[in-house]
Amino acid sequence: MTDRYRLHYAPDNASLVIRLALEELGLPYETCLVDRSTAAQQSLDYLVLNPNGTIPVLETPDGVLFETAAILLWLADRHGRLAPQQSSPLRAPFLKWLFWCSNTLQIDLRQYFYPEKFIGPDLADQTQLRRICQERIQKDLDIIERGLRDTPELTGGDHATALDIYLCCLLRWCKLYAETPEMPWLDLTSYPSLHRLCTKAETRASTRAAQTAEGLGPQPFTQPSLANPPEGSAT
Repeated sequence: MTDRYRLHYAPDNASLVIRLALEELGLPYETCLVDRSTAAQQSLDYLVLNPNGTIPVLETPDGVLFETAAILLWLADRHGRLAPQQSSPLRAPFLKWLFWCSNTLQIDLRQYFYPEKFIGPDLADQTQLRRICQERIQKDLDIIERGLRDTPELTGGDHATALDIYLCCLLRWCKLYAETPEMPWLDLTSYPSLHRLCTKAETRASTRAAQTAEGLGPQPFTQPSLANPPEGSAT
């Protein structure tokens, strides 16, 4: 346990979501690099913090937290920002889409990025799973675009929500890592609500801080480029 926040992170990994949230809240925090090049996320010390061996971990005065959506919701409730209040009519759709990001879009991306963990070592099977996941991701983007069109108050405003932060990162990874030259399937401008929230995010001080810390490039969400971090590796 720590008396301040300590973020265990790897550049341009899911920990980016939590870094952006901490920056948006203006909270002091320490960072601890998880070196993926040496599989530090599978080390005994790290597994004590997160037995799943996944990134991120946030150490807090209340104990250790993992799971991105859980950390976001805990931060929002603890600090009274990033989420609609419990009495707000926007609370229900906010929770619905926040956990959809975690349980649907991010899962589809994980299966695309790491097919061997889900389908085994056969390369033909992995290729087939990636094709399936790419179709799912395209459908996912259609679904969330319609959802945000119906509830535009949830994202893209002057004050970022946890949903803004989560979606921007997921969209970055869709474009940067799930698109291929043979199938350039993600044109963000064809999703007006998603494009609006990414454009807005690039104007925020929290994004600029993350760009510096993790080498994310000049337009990390609308025109993402591979990260060039000052420490660690994005892969």
